[in-house]
Amino acid sequence: MAKRDYYEVLGVSKGASSDDIKKGYRRKAKELHPDRNKDDPSAEAQFKEANEAYEVLKNAEKKAAYDRYGHAAFEGGMGGGGGGRPGGGFGGNQDFSSAFSDVFDDLFGNFAGGGQRGGGNRASRGSDLRYNLQISLEEAFGGLQKTINVPTSIGCTTCNGSGAEGGSEPTSCPTCSGMGKVRAQQGFFTVERTCPTCSGLGQIIKNPCKSCQGAGRVEKDRALSVNIPAGVETGTRIRLAGEGEAGMRGGPSGDLYIFIEVAEHELFQRDGTNLFCRVPVSMAKAALGGSIEVPTIDGGRGRVQIPSGSQSGRQMRLRGKGMPALRGGSAGDMFIELAVETPVNLTSRQKELLAEFDELSENNNPESSNFFSSVKSFWDSMKG
Repeated sequence: MAKRDYYEVLGVSKGASSDDIKKGYRRKAKELHPDRNKDDPSAEAQFKEANEAYEVLKNAEKKAAYDRYGHAAFEGGMGGGGGGRPGGGFGGNQDFSSAFSDVFDDLFGNFAGGGQRGGGNRASRGSDLRYNLQISLEEAFGGLQKTINVPTSIGCTTCNGSGAEGGSEPTSCPTCSGMGKVRAQQGFFTVERTCPTCSGLGQIIKNPCKSCQGAGRVEKDRALSVNIPAGVETGTRIRLAGEGEAGMRGGPSGDLYIFIEVAEHELFQRDGTNLFCRVPVSMAKAALGGSIEVPTIDGGRGRVQIPSGSQSGRQMRLRGKGMPALRGGSAGDMFIELAVETPVNLTSRQKELLAEFDELSENNNPESSNFFSSVKSFWDSMKG
C-alpha cells in the first residue's frame, strides 16, 4: 500500500515551519497514542506512521530530500540517512523513541515535575515551618509583641550557602550532564526520573564544606519577634515570609507559619467577639435589686444594675466590653449571667429574720398560702 504524504499525516502544510511540524506531531501523538485508543487496533499503526513522518520532517536535510524526491528519497539507497535499507530507518524502536522523546516533556511534563528540566533545580527552596503558640485571653484582647525561639536550618556562613569548601564551585553531575534527570528506554517509551547521583540538583560538590557537609545550611535555634494583633483567636495563622527553613545550596528560604491557640480563661468564655461570664449575687440583692460591679477583660470593672426580683440565669449586657474585631469593626459585648446564691451558716438572728420573712411572704401571697394548705390537707387525708 502506498505511503501517505508525511505532511498530510501530521496535518500540516508543505511550507510549515519546524515549530508547526512539532505542534502537528504533538497533536497527533496525543490523539493516536495506543494507551488512549485501546479499542482501536489501527491506532498503533497510525501512531507509528506519525512518528515516521516526524522523524523525517524534523530533520532539515531529510526534509529537504523528502520535499524534492518524496518517499523515494529513502528507498533504494538514495541517501537522506536511509543507510540503504528499506524504510529509511524509521521502522525500529530506536528511531520511534527518538521522535517521541522530542515532545515527551510537552506531552507528559505535568506528570514529571511540571516539565522543568533538572538544570534549574540546583538551588532548591527551603521547607515551610509551623510553630504553635499559646497565649492568654488577656493577651489576645490587647495584642502583644512576643519573642519566640524557632529551631530551623539557616544558610551556612562558612561557605555562604554554596556547600563547597574554600570558595570552590560545584561541578556538573557526570551522570545526568547537569540536567538533574536521567532517561531510560522501556519499549516504546522513554521514562524520565530524578538523577540518583545529584538528587536532581544537576551538580555535585567534590570538596564539600566541613561545617555543613555540603548541604549549604546548618541547624540552629533562632529568636524571632512576632507581632500578634489584638483580637486573634484559636486557629489564627500568622505568616512570616522567608523565616522558614533555609534553601539547599543558596536557594530561597521557606516561610514560617505561627498558629495561635488562646488558652481557656477561668472567668470568661468566648464566642467570636462576645464574652460570657457567670456572676454570683446574694438572695437579698436579687430580691431587692441594686447595682453590682463585675470585672472586665481589660482589667477594669463595670457596673451592672440588677432589677428587683431577678432569678438565676438572667442575662444582662455590657456593650462594647467584649473582644476587639481582628480585621476592624466594633468590639463585641460582654454578657453577664446571674447566679443567685442561697445563704449558708446563718446566725440565730438571721434565721429569725428569714422565718419572719417567710411568714410575711405567706400572708402577702394568699395563693401560695392556699396551695400549701391544700398540700397539708392532702397528706393528712392520706395518713387517715
